[in-house]
Amino acid sequence: MITMLKLMADRKRAEKERNARTYPRIQNPGAVASLTVLPLVDFYTSRPEARTEAGVSYLVTAGDFKVLVDVGYNVKGEHPSPLIRNMELFGVKLSEINALFISHLHLDHLGGGSDQRKKTFSLSKGAVDFPAIPVYSPLPIKHSPFNMNPGSEVRVSRDPVRIAPGVYGIGSIPRALYIMGSTEEQALAVHVAGKGIVLIIGCGHQTVQRVIDRARELFDLPIYGIIGGLHFPVHGGRIMIGPLNIQAIVGSDRMPWNGINENDVREAINAISAAGAKLVSLSAHDSSDWAINEFRNAFGAAYTDLLVGVPITI
Repeated sequence: MITMLKLMADRKRAEKERNARTYPRIQNPGAVASLTVLPLVDFYTSRPEARTEAGVSYLVTAGDFKVLVDVGYNVKGEHPSPLIRNMELFGVKLSEINALFISHLHLDHLGGGSDQRKKTFSLSKGAVDFPAIPVYSPLPIKHSPFNMNPGSEVRVSRDPVRIAPGVYGIGSIPRALYIMGSTEEQALAVHVAGKGIVLIIGCGHQTVQRVIDRARELFDLPIYGIIGGLHFPVHGGRIMIGPLNIQAIVGSDRMPWNGINENDVREAINAISAAGAKLVSLSAHDSSDWAINEFRNAFGAAYTDLLVGVPITI
């Protein structure tokens, strides 16, 4: 009963916050000639030498500007972490990255459970030379002691923020989650010239419908692509405790017995279809094989698998 009452109160607060956050349209947002999203950490790969896990890190190359989105899970607390190993494998150098963009403060995006508890983030559980670049986070967060970070500044980006010409954080969108409480999550938007806005999403806790609505509020441009996590662990999940599908239990603003279901997947597909997206790629780190197959069947040639080490280029 206490948990239910808390969830109801959290839902009210989140709805009030969402309604209060309105923003003017961004004029002259700029554009990039090309965009590549290289998954560095996720659940599946077609390259057996790559490391995989139920976490997220994507290298987004927008023109000449490189943004690292999230830093993975590192569930075993390794050094070098799956992220660092895959960066080395794919020739990605930290020194060449221009910004870090943290979608939200959950363990599978921050580098592990200890980072979530301490409100820190870590690229590995050993010393890493972190470049002097800005870190965009929806809430205050600190570097882990493992990040050797002279001159790196954390910028709280609750509101929309210009990161580079044509590259924006769309501002965080709050949602109440069962057990997890109020969760602030932001998505990255990149304007590709002649195409439109491509949205790169961490977990999609805020719902893809609200991400699309925020993008429409900010940009007078078509939505060309949606890439990343949307949190649909329906008929299976990636983080299990015995028979319990933990991702399904904590990923909704409803009680577990009324949690994430097939209808939520179909509503998201309908929203993306109505937005006219020409490219869709769903992360397997928090969505089941069943949900991925639903997306494949719905979008056909517009759908591409999201695989570690396989770039998605526009």
